Amino acid sequence: MATAAIIDNAPKAVTNRRPAVSVADGPDRDGNVRAISRGLAVLQAVNRGGSITMMEICRSAHIPYPTACRIVQTLIDEGMIEREPARKRYRPTALVRTLSFGYQEEGDLVAVARPHIVALTRKLAWPVSVTTRVGPMMMVRDSTHKLTSLTLHNYVPGFTLPIIECSTGKAYLAFCDEDERRGVLNGLKQLDGPAERMAVLLTSSEKMLMDIRARGFATQARNAYTATPGKTSSIAVPIFQNGRVCGALALIFFASAVSMAEAEGRFVDELKAVAAAISEALNDA
Repeated sequence: MATAAIIDNAPKAVTNRRPAVSVADGPDRDGNVRAISRGLAVLQAVNRGGSITMMEICRSAHIPYPTACRIVQTLIDEGMIEREPARKRYRPTALVRTLSFGYQEEGDLVAVARPHIVALTRKLAWPVSVTTRVGPMMMVRDSTHKLTSLTLHNYVPGFTLPIIECSTGKAYLAFCDEDERRGVLNGLKQLDGPAERMAVLLTSSEKMLMDIRARGFATQARNAYTATPGKTSSIAVPIFQNGRVCGALALIFFASAVSMAEAEGRFVDELKAVAAAISEALNDA
């Protein structure tokens, strides 16, 4: 409780204080600095959640409560996150934008895809997302969740999912070139988490990827890594630019309302047609 009290009364100003690095925070057996890995996990959790409690941070980042408190305190000191007034919830500050100054976003993909995904949601009613790969994750670049009532959460740009635990990630891996796929899988082997272990297990089977390539789409039933775990399923198809996969398009639906077999029969052809239109427009951009 003493740690929580410190967090609740933490100053909001940016300081130059740095926490001492303990032996436990030093390099692990894989050569990674655990403190940095955990700090990034907490920052991603807060950034993804928008407004999140300490317990939610612990669950999302998979770290103990005392460790989360120390990291949150450090991020508050650095001005990256802040505690909401009168509430024990934490949110990112505008300073997090400085972490992406050097990154060139796929602006063409978002601009080209937007009218197509809006039209598809208006036709089918279900929300649609456009995602791209960021390391071992698939990141939402745009979505139509705000345009329909058939959704449980508004997934804003920046929300991420483990690459093998979502339909867009499976579609991307199946259609990317061999060198990129090998690099992603080698990176996953260096991480330690349930999604990463499942990724290495599943993607070691070429049969799964061959099946996705043959069908032209990937599925994920009752996704465990959404804001509402187990409530939604999705179908995804790849998006190409000049012959190379550059992202994926997913349609998300309530798992209790539509079976996967029914969804495949109703939505796959529509998704493929929209992805093909987006890919053609990207080639002309």
